[in-house]
Amino acid sequence: MSNNNNAASDRHPTGLWYLFATEMWERFGYYLMLGIFSLYMLDGWNNGGMGFDSKTKSDIYGTYLGLVYLTPFIGGLLADRMLGYRRSIILGGLMMASGYFLLSVHSIETFYAALALIILGNGFFKPNISTLVGNLYNTDALKNKKDSGFNIFYMGINVGAFICNFVAAYMRINYGWGHAFAAAGVGMLIGVAIFLLGIPHIKHVDQVKPLKEGDMSTLKILSMTLLPMFVFGAIGYAIPGNLLGTDTNDAFIIGCIPVIAFFVYLAFTAEAKERRAIKALLAVFSCVILFFAIFHQNGDALTVWAEDYTDREMPAAIAPAAENFGMAQVVTNHGIVQMNDEKFGIAMKMKRAQENAMPGNTADELKAKAEYSENVSQAEKSRAYFKNLPKKQIPPSGQSLRLYSTELYQSMNPFWVVLLTPVMVGVWGFFRSRGKEPSTPTKIAFGLVITALSALVMVGAVMATNDLNMKAGSFWLMASYGVITVGELCLSPMGLSLVSKLSPPRITALMMGGFFLAVSVGNKMSGMLSSLWESFDDKKDFFMLNFGLVMAAALLLFLMLRWLNSVMKENNVL
Repeated sequence: MSNNNNAASDRHPTGLWYLFATEMWERFGYYLMLGIFSLYMLDGWNNGGMGFDSKTKSDIYGTYLGLVYLTPFIGGLLADRMLGYRRSIILGGLMMASGYFLLSVHSIETFYAALALIILGNGFFKPNISTLVGNLYNTDALKNKKDSGFNIFYMGINVGAFICNFVAAYMRINYGWGHAFAAAGVGMLIGVAIFLLGIPHIKHVDQVKPLKEGDMSTLKILSMTLLPMFVFGAIGYAIPGNLLGTDTNDAFIIGCIPVIAFFVYLAFTAEAKERRAIKALLAVFSCVILFFAIFHQNGDALTVWAEDYTDREMPAAIAPAAENFGMAQVVTNHGIVQMNDEKFGIAMKMKRAQENAMPGNTADELKAKAEYSENVSQAEKSRAYFKNLPKKQIPPSGQSLRLYSTELYQSMNPFWVVLLTPVMVGVWGFFRSRGKEPSTPTKIAFGLVITALSALVMVGAVMATNDLNMKAGSFWLMASYGVITVGELCLSPMGLSLVSKLSPPRITALMMGGFFLAVSVGNKMSGMLSSLWESFDDKKDFFMLNFGLVMAAALLLFLMLRWLNSVMKENNVL
């Protein structure tokens, strides 16, 4: 089908399906890595993990998630002005693949180098593929289908995110962490290959925008944002004490100030007809920050909940098959699980003292030491799971339980997205056919309210465990993910659609970068919030904090709806 036919047709353009598949495989790699990232950092060095403590893990997790969505601001600008969207996407995809492959090398140096490559690669990839999706619908025949086009595109993201966790569990359990990360790299390369095949259906909407009179040069924009960002970040890192918990928290949030200031400056200096649209986008961006602060705890606080507080025992009938396919985690009663915390700590110190005293000169001795260390680590993991398990469910000393792998719980959210996307598209279509479809900002506001309700589900989960004295059923996580997914479908694809609708055409990718800046700050806040997990004796309070934060953002957005809808009407996109 030709591009002209696509434009004239009421069907979705062919290019959407190539972008759908590209993003599906890119997200396969991204969420495969993210789904095991916290577990990898917490796992012992001798088991192939990084051996970080809980606070360091949350700090790195939040900083990585923040930076990976901060760089799209720069990638979007360079694509708008210089590189074009296709070149940027290919460059970003190859950088991300390189980062995943580098993560498969077990060392501190390659760990941080890999994260840097993924962060930079995502900056070139993420805003520009979303911009291309929006550009496919910039015709009179298709503009009314833009929201549903982004919903379909968003479903592609989550097909990849659903599949990847099964691959992660299989590769990690059967072959180790390195092979799991390498699988993410393979997925990213498949995505790049599909994108290259789809270029004939996409190239007509890839246009570098020439500068107009009065526009700031690319160099001036970077000098106003990138250089000050590093300077402010260094100042934040050097401030004595910790304003926001850690040096990296201070560096990240303070480093974002120049970039935020640039967008505010842009909103007040753009052409008169563009100012209100940019201000409206910035207002929405400020509210969605708290959505992502809660949503992206799925890889941190909710992963810890799945690992330690969720009953993951497999039925005996499926355990052998699941273990063969690498979907089962085995935990063994090492005979120390009934100890109280003080006695357990003494036992672990004695074991580690014995471990450190073991010789380490020959290959056999090094192997023996590594195996002993693994046994100590497994004992700690087993006790973490057995600690709040009813005594009648704890196997006799030396025997094991087969548990659903923790990674599999990461597939709950994408499962709901794939299941519910057609439902939500149908619901909006139903209201559209009757002339009553809510505006995009209204959908986002409802999404925030529903997201807040998902935190209340987890309050119920804590209450069901009798204050963590027993395990919670898996259905609590399933329900919480189901509720937040409805909120996500009202908000995340709608946010992308809103940017495409309201942005001045010459800075669409730059404003898409602004949306991802909001995601970035929210992601960093997710790590900051998750780092508070251990400080809450009553975990209900942790989830109530999440509820209150998102509900406050929802109320703020509802107060702005009349103004936002008037701006949409002015731009003929309501």
